[in-house]
Amino acid sequence: MTEAPVRRGVVTDRLGYRVAFLLAVVLLPLTLISVFKSLAVREESLARSEAALTGETMRAASGELRLIQQTRGVATALSKAVWPLVSDNAECTDLLKRLIEEETQYSLIAYVPENGISTCNSAGRTFDFAEDPLFSRAAREQETSFAVKAVGLVSGASVLVISHPVFDEEGTYRGLVSISLPHAGLRFAEDSGTDPHQPLTMITYDSSGTVLTASRQIDDIGLAIPRDRALAALVGDKALSFSAPSAAGQLRVFSVVPLVPDELYALGSWPPEGARATSGLFGSAPVLFPVLMWVASLVVAWLAVERLVIRHIRKLSRSLHSFASGNRMVGDIDVKSAPAEIRDMAEAYERMTETILHDEAELEDMVHQKEVLLREVHHRVKNNLQLIASIMNMQMRRTHSTEAKSIMKGLQDRVMSLATIHRELYQTAGLSDIHSDELLATIVRQITNLADRPDRKFAVHTDFADIRMTPDQAVPLALLVAEAVTNALKYANGAGAAPAELWVTLTRSSETRAELKVGNSLSARCADAPSAEADEAAGKGQTGGLGTQLVAAFAMQLGTNVERRETDDVYELTVGFELRPLAEGEEREMSAKTDQAEPEVIGPR
Repeated sequence: MTEAPVRRGVVTDRLGYRVAFLLAVVLLPLTLISVFKSLAVREESLARSEAALTGETMRAASGELRLIQQTRGVATALSKAVWPLVSDNAECTDLLKRLIEEETQYSLIAYVPENGISTCNSAGRTFDFAEDPLFSRAAREQETSFAVKAVGLVSGASVLVISHPVFDEEGTYRGLVSISLPHAGLRFAEDSGTDPHQPLTMITYDSSGTVLTASRQIDDIGLAIPRDRALAALVGDKALSFSAPSAAGQLRVFSVVPLVPDELYALGSWPPEGARATSGLFGSAPVLFPVLMWVASLVVAWLAVERLVIRHIRKLSRSLHSFASGNRMVGDIDVKSAPAEIRDMAEAYERMTETILHDEAELEDMVHQKEVLLREVHHRVKNNLQLIASIMNMQMRRTHSTEAKSIMKGLQDRVMSLATIHRELYQTAGLSDIHSDELLATIVRQITNLADRPDRKFAVHTDFADIRMTPDQAVPLALLVAEAVTNALKYANGAGAAPAELWVTLTRSSETRAELKVGNSLSARCADAPSAEADEAAGKGQTGGLGTQLVAAFAMQLGTNVERRETDDVYELTVGFELRPLAEGEEREMSAKTDQAEPEVIGPR
């Protein structure tokens, strides 16, 4: 009979989940309607916030735009005035110094000739702009340009460089005028109307996406830039508003205003809560409230089912699982406060466990008796085989024929091997599996002790892996080892006066496969080479000696064949076979016990 699998970890199969799920389905349409309405209101609020931000951005950038345009005008005018003075460097420098004293918002004003070496500048120093990429770009474009320089030559801070080309009377390009405007002077223009406490963050950038000015530090404008849109993509002739996460990860409203089309843009941003329509807790309450009510209804339903039903069923379930896993302590299943249906279930479970415990006690008693009888059978068989071996030993003493003694000696060894196997079966607990290392070690030790004589010494080497086998495999394997070791002892020879070498190993070659090796040293004959009796049998058309035939037969019972390897001084046989699952032995043992116990269980009833 196949047992149905128990699904313990599937949440969707639980009663509390199903009740809460049904209630969730019933309340979901109302919740969705409330959420959709709330989202519509929120979207309308965001739209108003975006429109308000566009106006605020234009208002905040007005002063900054005027300052940049003023600087651009100064650069344009200065490009006309400086050319007549470039031949007199002192007079040119004096002009630029007077200008920067009047316009303190600038950090450096310089005339840079075509070679890039500026000696006419407000700092009164010599500057080399020949390798400066900004100078190369301005010289190449020969028009008013804006550029950001991370480190100004004089201020040492980030500056906005506005340059204008200088032409002579004939219109030939002669260099450029460069005005450096520190970013610190661009944050709060006097007439910008920007409130320091207003959460508006604003930057200006050019058409390539380069940030020119910022209301924050130039390295700390993560809140002012959208994360999923490049600044270079936010260029055009019209204002643009949208909501998106900022580079710092906060949701903000952004507005792009073209200050100088195709040249200069202002990007303002503030959080959605910056608009009055969505400020504070009111911005999330319309969406959050219906969702919380929906979740609260599910929690209440789950707690009610948990209190009335699930906790009682869980108590019964723990007891059932414990009982099914082999624990015969029923435990606490007091469900007096449970509904009547669950109390009836608990009473039926108690009656069922009492019946099962009573029947199991009777079965265990009968199985114990059968196991004792089976052990006794193995014990008596072992004693009888030892008795037969003793009788054969007495008969050998009375026999004068060397050939008869040899034959009886071989039979006696095989009988003793069978007796050893039955002794191991008698000593094995459960009788369903056998430790092969203990069984084979005992057999090899017994056979070598009988063969070891003062005139013939053996050096035995064994290595047995702890492999558990079913009796159906252990018995033919043990008989094969006994026969192979007996033959190996018969034909093993050492070099000179050295003892003969013998080795027996059993290793696990994989999870489901084992390998047996039996080998010996030799000088002329191999471990199970045909004896004189086998040579005679071979002359009559037979396949080999009795030992060879027995080894082959036992290997066939293991489902494999024998491989032999022979050199000048070593003979070795190898048997590789598949290990049978121990479950086969356990099932066969349980089947035998059930078949024997069933008539006695049913009979008295």
